[in-house]
Amino acid sequence: MPVHVDASDDEAIEKPSDETATHQGPDSKLAVTKKRKKPTECFLSQPEETPESTLKAKKRKKKKISDVLEKSPPKPGVPEDLQNLLSQHFGTKRSVIEIEELKLPDSCFLPANDLTHSFSSYLKEICPKWAKFRKNHEEKKSVVMLVICSSALRSLELIKSMTAFKGDCRVLKLFAKHIKIKEQMNMLEKGVFHIGVGTPGRIKALVEQDGLCLNSTKYIILDWNWRDQKLRRMMDIPEIKKETIDLLEMRIIKLCREGSVKLGLF
Repeated sequence: MPVHVDASDDEAIEKPSDETATHQGPDSKLAVTKKRKKPTECFLSQPEETPESTLKAKKRKKKKISDVLEKSPPKPGVPEDLQNLLSQHFGTKRSVIEIEELKLPDSCFLPANDLTHSFSSYLKEICPKWAKFRKNHEEKKSVVMLVICSSALRSLELIKSMTAFKGDCRVLKLFAKHIKIKEQMNMLEKGVFHIGVGTPGRIKALVEQDGLCLNSTKYIILDWNWRDQKLRRMMDIPEIKKETIDLLEMRIIKLCREGSVKLGLF
């Protein structure tokens, strides 16, 4: 028996499909929009610092001159070391003619300490005519021998260690610690001293203020090889190095070139 289908039924049947179509449209778009991912920003990742790498960096920062000097075997200073030091210092600051005038002649150098000497034995070796110079020295405001070192404490050590050499010679402390410059000037003006031991800064100040005259000086000794607690030699300390070079330039180099002063590296 044929089934009669009403047109209204067809509409009823088709309507749900339309509704599903209308519902599916927006839903499908939403699904697409949900699936789309926002563009992510790119960042360059820095390598993470491990405790070991940071420790190495800290160690590098803490490296000091004493670390380098501690590893290097001790070598005795030689005249060439001082010549090179002066050349490096004046190289960019002076003309060729001025540098030539500031060069120390080889003849002015005494034998250098080979690190086997005590201070007294070294002085006895380089000053065979010391007794004669000491006896003939009668000028005030001057010394026969000038010893230049890095500190007041080191000056006292050197004075004690030269006992076997100096005998009854009069020794004057030429450093700034606990001693005013006026006191030293008064002592030099009133008495006769044979040996002066001190720091380059105070010695330079005495020469500048006419408290110490170097015209009668025969020997100048630089405490070149000794190292302090940080393993620094006197020329490794920037302030001492500068003051020593200034003192050399101010008066000593000229006296050495004239032949009146001999220079030793202890």
